[in-house]
Amino acid sequence: MSSSGQTRIAVLLGGPSAEREVSLVSGRLCAAALREDGSEVIEIDAGPDLVEQLRAAKPDVVFNGLHGRWGEDGCVQGLLEWLRIPYTHSGVLASSLAMDKLRTKAAYRTAGLPVADDRRVTRAEAMADHPLPPPYVIKPYNEGSSVGIYIVQEGANGPAQIDENMPDMLMAEAFVPGRELTVSVIEENGAPRALQVTDIISNTGWYDYEAKYGDGGSRHVVPAELPEEITALCRDYALRAHQVLGCRGVSRTDLRWDESRGPDGLILLETNTQPGMTPTSLTPEQAEAEGISFAALCRMLVADASCDR
Repeated sequence: MSSSGQTRIAVLLGGPSAEREVSLVSGRLCAAALREDGSEVIEIDAGPDLVEQLRAAKPDVVFNGLHGRWGEDGCVQGLLEWLRIPYTHSGVLASSLAMDKLRTKAAYRTAGLPVADDRRVTRAEAMADHPLPPPYVIKPYNEGSSVGIYIVQEGANGPAQIDENMPDMLMAEAFVPGRELTVSVIEENGAPRALQVTDIISNTGWYDYEAKYGDGGSRHVVPAELPEEITALCRDYALRAHQVLGCRGVSRTDLRWDESRGPDGLILLETNTQPGMTPTSLTPEQAEAEGISFAALCRMLVADASCDR
């Protein structure tokens, strides 16, 4: 506690990942919401001097507002465990597991959750020949926010010509047609529950980085207009994904639904352990649809913070 008796919260934001700009927006909004609650909030742009900044700040709690590598993959979580500073969101194992899309899907399969076919490939292999029958998707196996995604359509003349800035190790995944759906899970008093389902309608052709964060890039329908059976399945799958990965605090699981196949057309894509908290982000919208304000959502995450997650 600070000398005034306030909870001192360090909000980690920015960082060196490809999702730095998104994290800056998320972190600043969360910091502002926590200040409204009367907490003393220190914003820390996570860099090589993070340990020194944390020791100088002496926070009671760290609110993890980072996205992408180093902030979402277990690295900063391990650092906070070492320093014994309670922190929000998932712990080391769940964060690292969920960040690796291939291992995430292996965990899904173990739990009996439906997924699309996939394969780990190098960039050279993906450019030399089709790793899967088209249509398929090529993407980094350990990035988020739709960073660096290639869709190879059915009937394509050849495999994807991938930018040289892409990592050497990639994931090929069978393309699943249909509606883009997502469900957040939050923990309240240690009990996880699934929120509303959002139907994401992209204005850019598919739900890429621009559709997620650009002005007018997509439209969100929450609660989604779905058959009751599909809504129930989405929420059940998201809750099971949260639990099988060992997530804490909040997570968001993305799904695709091919309406022509009914319940069999619903598959899981991935689980985010650090859902975005920007004006266009999905988790705050879903919480709001259930009467949980943005500030209340931030407070819930801080109340759930701990070590040994």
